Amino acid sequence: MGNLLYGIAVILITIWAIGFFAYSAGAIIHVLLVIAIISILLRVIQGNSTTK
Repeated sequence: MGNLLYGIAVILITIWAIGFFAYSAGAIIHVLLVIAIISILLRVIQGNSTTK
């Protein structure tokens, strides 16, 4: 689960960076950035203790 969140966060940050420099996606890019930051924070808070 943690690896999935981390992967999604990396993808969303990449999409945000592309949109930020291209100015083509509008406000949805900032929503993606917020989702990515939340995903990263969840991973940091959970740590590696979720592995079974």
